[in-house]
Amino acid sequence: MTDLHIAPELTTETEHLSQKNHEKKKVVIFSQVFPEFEEKLRQDFDVIKINPKLGDVNQQIREAVTNAHGMIGAGRLLGKEQLKTAQHLEIVSSVSVGYDNYDVDYLKSRQIQLAHTPHVLTETTADTAFALLMSAARRIPELDQWTRQGQWQHTVSAGQFGMDIHGKTLGIIGLGHIGSAIARRGYYGFNMNIKYHGRREKLETAQQFQAEYLSLEELLTSSDFIVVAVDLNAQTKHLLGQAEFALMKSTSVLVNISRGAVIDEEALIEALQNQQIFGAGLDVFAQEPLQSSKLFELNNVVVTPHIGSATEATRYAMNKLAYENLVLALNGQKPKYSVV
Repeated sequence: MTDLHIAPELTTETEHLSQKNHEKKKVVIFSQVFPEFEEKLRQDFDVIKINPKLGDVNQQIREAVTNAHGMIGAGRLLGKEQLKTAQHLEIVSSVSVGYDNYDVDYLKSRQIQLAHTPHVLTETTADTAFALLMSAARRIPELDQWTRQGQWQHTVSAGQFGMDIHGKTLGIIGLGHIGSAIARRGYYGFNMNIKYHGRREKLETAQQFQAEYLSLEELLTSSDFIVVAVDLNAQTKHLLGQAEFALMKSTSVLVNISRGAVIDEEALIEALQNQQIFGAGLDVFAQEPLQSSKLFELNNVVVTPHIGSATEATRYAMNKLAYENLVLALNGQKPKYSVV
């Protein structure tokens, strides 16, 4: 990635704290971070960078964390197996909002802080959700290929028509920050009726969009578009499976920008194959990276490679916040956003 200067300079407080180190602490970079922040880390800390090209990543991590005080990165499983050798680890700073890759209970038991980067990716991820919704509804990828292949010799037939979006019912599972941003787009941009489901009602948030709280079953049966925006945990794993797809309208579109395991992927494939639902837009999958899948054989699903926050501006902001969380923790301060 290029070293962009599109966000404000780091806070004076954080810069001051990073300079307080008399004896440099050790930091492990376990995935790519922006060059600007890697350089800053190298100025103030002893840095070890994990390199997948050098072999077993877990073994590299086990060796690197032995005397490490901090870690920064994303996309790696981190728990007892990877961190059992750590003697001085104070914080894992994740360049992500989700933290299902981390064994939170283990980190708590070791009194290792876990920080993440919420809010800075909210709007970008909501954009991605709506891009998937619109692409699946209007069959954009399918018709793009049809056009490129020279098949546009006559106007599209009824069998190629898409679904209207404006004025339809949008059901959101998880009306958190991202879910609310999706609701705002649907309500104000497309005059959609907003329904939502979650662990509890959110009356103040819901009032902005005249959103109605429904049970999961009611939401599935009444919504034209269903967007999943929940955290992955024991309660949400395979939240949607065969029984839930059976409740959905045959004209409905499902969008998932949360985590792949929230959906029973095999059940979804079956529902799409049987045209039990109209289509789906998926940015996350049970297995990532996804090298092959029956999903690739279907023309009623849009797939993207987990790009919810993948813009230069948003990834820069995430890197900046993860860097600040790390530096604050290593200087005895509270990170801006902590999970543990």
